[in-house]
Amino acid sequence: MTERPIDIHCIAIGGTGMAPLACLLKELGHHVRGSDGPLYPPMSDLLEAAGIEPVVGFDAAHLEPKPDLVIVGNAVPRHNPEALATEALGVERISMPQALGRWILAGRRPIVAAGTHGKTTTTAMTAYLLDRLGLQAGYLIGGAPIDLPASFELGQGEPFVIEGDEYNAAYFDRGAKFLHYRPDTLIVTSLEYDHADLYPTPEAFLEAFDKLVTDLESREGLLLACGESELVRTFSTSARERGRCRAVLSYGVAVDGEDGVDWDLVACQLEASQEGTSFRLSWGEGCSQNRQTGSVRVQMPIWGRHNVSNAVAAFGVAMSLGAEPDAIADALGSFRGVQRRLQLLGEAGGVAVVDDFAHHPTEVAGGIEGLRRRFGRRRLVVAFEPRSLTAARAEFLDSYVAAFEGADAVVLASVFHAGRLEEEERLDTQALSKRLGELGIDAVACAEAGEVLERVLERAQPETVVVTMSSGSFDGAARRILEALAESTPTS
Repeated sequence: MTERPIDIHCIAIGGTGMAPLACLLKELGHHVRGSDGPLYPPMSDLLEAAGIEPVVGFDAAHLEPKPDLVIVGNAVPRHNPEALATEALGVERISMPQALGRWILAGRRPIVAAGTHGKTTTTAMTAYLLDRLGLQAGYLIGGAPIDLPASFELGQGEPFVIEGDEYNAAYFDRGAKFLHYRPDTLIVTSLEYDHADLYPTPEAFLEAFDKLVTDLESREGLLLACGESELVRTFSTSARERGRCRAVLSYGVAVDGEDGVDWDLVACQLEASQEGTSFRLSWGEGCSQNRQTGSVRVQMPIWGRHNVSNAVAAFGVAMSLGAEPDAIADALGSFRGVQRRLQLLGEAGGVAVVDDFAHHPTEVAGGIEGLRRRFGRRRLVVAFEPRSLTAARAEFLDSYVAAFEGADAVVLASVFHAGRLEEEERLDTQALSKRLGELGIDAVACAEAGEVLERVLERAQPETVVVTMSSGSFDGAARRILEALAESTPTS
């Protein structure tokens, strides 16, 4: 530790980023406390294991005794009683990403995975590879990786892998979180307009990423850019022309038989089986420290073209740090993914139940494609909750119609933030249901949250796959579906 231990209070300590940060700060020797609403696993378990006991609810009295520092979560409003008390007491306050930049990333080589889609899985894959390869990297993942002991690790080596979120840092720190992370290596997985509540225009959204790339260039960092995304290609082309990065590498997944792909790292010859996905990964001379081209066959126990793309990016990071390609491929062979990313929870009565975090049309389409690769032509029922303010927007109606085309049945929950959107801005789930019905898809829009379970169970016959898709808890829909199926299945 470079600083004396201090007393730190975290407002909204149970967030997927804040809880791991609190644990890391405790590991550094600080006294860490905090508050939040009622907490549930996995974040409650994480904090308990670290010896941190949050208080429930928000009250100015929770700042007694007066802390040295208050870290404020990005979901905390300025009128929160503890936020008001922080100002009244004159205590220093900072956002979560500011704290990460100050105590965790300073003096390290941050590896930041940014982009509209795939950030969490790419971060988890990269962290897992570096762990398996003995590089002693630290990491903080905005999800629960299946094959790592926790979603965070301080690490002893220089690399630190972190998810680069473009959402705002706090009510007093309105810039993107990732602008505090000072990347040495930056992955940009994809770019589509998102977070309309924060970025009023596509131009404002892209400006945040432009600042991130400019910051990378100021440190002569490495840029790994997905060549499949037109907007990402625009950024990588500009960065390459300016010549300030130590390297700009493109990557992607080539459609079989596709000509003219000149990416530096390319996956092709995808094959799906019950064991997972295999593919051929080739690289150019700029990717390896010995400046040699080559290729290797990779077999992973996960599915989906999008996950292959994520794996190629993680592979590129490991190569840039000097790891041998065969060793990287071997490590990828045991990566089983992240909880709530096409996670198979179980099977009952011949029905497989999968939980997924998808909410944007692109993610929905990618999830359905991955399930088709894994389960073939088994009947596929999708339960979808338009949870985020982006997912619930009317402008995505046509995109959702296209995204759900690969499903056999779709059960639509009501718009979660309906009260925060004007009627003309809000996704019309009844209209979406009608459009899907016209395509021959068995679709229904639910008026009440409790109706979702009933409608799914009506469609969950043997040899069916049910997947729940939401960026929130969805009231535990996946587990409730699995429990209901188990209860209705006769025991021998």
